[in-house]
Amino acid sequence: MTQLETDLALLADTVLQPGFVGTSAPDWVRRRLGRGLGGIALYSRNIADRDQVAELTAQLRAENPDVVIAVDEEAGDVTRLDARTGSDRPGNLALGAVDDPALTEAVARDIGADLAAVGITLNYAPTVDVNSRPENVVIGVRSFGANPVLVARHSAAWVRGLQSAGVAACAKHFPGHGDTVEDSHFDAARVHATREELAETALPPFAAAIAAGVRAVMTGHLLVTAYDEELPATLSPVLLTGLLRERLGFDGLVVTDGIEMAAVARQWGVGGAAVRALAAGADAICVGGEYKNEGIVGLLRNSIVTAVREGALAEERLADAAARVRELATWQRQAAVGIGRTPEVGLAAARRAVRVTGSGLPLPGPAHVIELDTPTGIAVDQSMPWGVAEPLGSLVVGTTGERVGPGAPPQWQADALAAAAGRPLVVVGRDARQHPWARQVRAELLAARPDAVVVELGMPEPDPVGAVYVVTHGGTRACGQAAAEVLTGRR
Repeated sequence: MTQLETDLALLADTVLQPGFVGTSAPDWVRRRLGRGLGGIALYSRNIADRDQVAELTAQLRAENPDVVIAVDEEAGDVTRLDARTGSDRPGNLALGAVDDPALTEAVARDIGADLAAVGITLNYAPTVDVNSRPENVVIGVRSFGANPVLVARHSAAWVRGLQSAGVAACAKHFPGHGDTVEDSHFDAARVHATREELAETALPPFAAAIAAGVRAVMTGHLLVTAYDEELPATLSPVLLTGLLRERLGFDGLVVTDGIEMAAVARQWGVGGAAVRALAAGADAICVGGEYKNEGIVGLLRNSIVTAVREGALAEERLADAAARVRELATWQRQAAVGIGRTPEVGLAAARRAVRVTGSGLPLPGPAHVIELDTPTGIAVDQSMPWGVAEPLGSLVVGTTGERVGPGAPPQWQADALAAAAGRPLVVVGRDARQHPWARQVRAELLAARPDAVVVELGMPEPDPVGAVYVVTHGGTRACGQAAAEVLTGRR
């Protein structure tokens, strides 16, 4: 390998943020870090508990002291640190419902303290998308809300809080995933808004995050036809260089959403998408959701080096991207502050986010709880605990519960109503409005038991459902606990 090829390979390694399998660093990860790999992305598959994560990040940093260690910790329904237990904080929608920026900043500061304590330096959060489409299947409770002004002020507060703890924030998914119906994990999500509409809705939260000093912005695999009719934002110079850099004035790290996602990889391949993203203005390539081995790192590095040699990617652009990765590494060393956690703030925020319509609470005695098991978006760990039956049972002895999905046998409903005979009935959903079977089952239960209490752990309905309607604005462990407290009058 010539010196030029060696230099290019080092630059290519610097801009990669791959994932891996396991709770300790594999040999190939350590070897790559020793050769200059600039970043690592951790997922729930890498996390058992906080002591283990701290040991893992120490292993990674021993090979490369300047490695950027990232995680996708939105701390709501999308959590990696607490994927096995459920988060002890509410998510963005709950914070937006409270609408207290000081509270949002305090929650984000606690997240930052938590991440900093285990050695994580970049958080792929907050989600600053404006949830302007109720039928959006990928954002939902991950957004602060549907009002751009509200989302903007909480985006800025979240950024300030997280970064005050010495962890870099990453506003996503540029230029806004809220006005879509497709999930970019599977296909390019289309945004049909005009430039004027985008300036009024999707862009203000990114501008607010930038004004608050956000260190990174994550691209969305979004086909924004008002700016580029052919290339998703991740691959579009018009959006990344023209809009984000030049118009919005962002000079920090631009990191891609997972480059292996079908929205970009299906047409251009993983290597081709990475090269196009860098050429468009991205600085770091996130990969590892599905591709999580040494082979993909080698493929990406070789694709980038080959693209420079063949003229498809300017060496200066690659060097500029690598420099921004190093700038973030320098910032994270200087920003380390070691503040302590305030774990009580999460449950306090979840409690403030609960909304109740109707009368009939507290429950007069032990209830029977039916939880409608609707699927979540792919960003949410499918095995993460959720629900109201467990925390309610810890408060009221004799509480019973069951969880049902769309494939439940026909007899289950009669059996469930029999189990609830003479007792309060609580029907719990997560984004029930998105699932016709869940709405139908809920309606049938309410027809049989008009006194049933309905609890919604996701996006609320436009109008209250049932005689008593309890909305938590999120499905985290803290949200379930807050709902149980409201049901029992113990808040």
